Amino acid sequence: MYFAALLARTEDGWEASDTELDDVETLSDLADLARESSPEEDTVLVLIEQEDSWFGVVRVDGEEDPRIYVSDAAAAARSAYGELLLTDELLGREPGADDGPDLDSLDLDGTEDGENEEDDDQEDGPSADAVPHSPVGDREILDDLGIGEKELRALGADDALGAIAEALGASEVLETVR
Repeated sequence: MYFAALLARTEDGWEASDTELDDVETLSDLADLARESSPEEDTVLVLIEQEDSWFGVVRVDGEEDPRIYVSDAAAAARSAYGELLLTDELLGREPGADDGPDLDSLDLDGTEDGENEEDDDQEDGPSADAVPHSPVGDREILDDLGIGEKELRALGADDALGAIAEALGASEVLETVR
């Protein structure tokens, strides 16, 4: 189960709206969704949490590139919504680098020759070595809003969105969409 909300800063404070991410396929789609929620090109935060195992913050300021913070990259990598946020750049990988097997070297004739037991034990998706069990992204994403790097890293996935909203003075508006 996941929860996602948009917090848009306005002249009158923060406005919250819940959002479905089912139709969002890329980070660019997510940034466009955030921009649409703020006609004045103000700061918009996309807050995502999944099953108290990880949380993510995407910050969109007008037409600038989105800034991203993910609390636990390995946990997020196991989630379709987390995969939206875990770009090659965020993970420090060469854009377009493929962590999967070389398809030219695979025997795809329908026989089981060449398969080995080790292949059966591997999970689909990025390898564990490629995705750290730690925070990734812009640790200063909320500095100017009153949440420093140290405070952000100390947040647990089970209460992070509430703590962020409280620090922003937006806990009441976030609770209305929860």
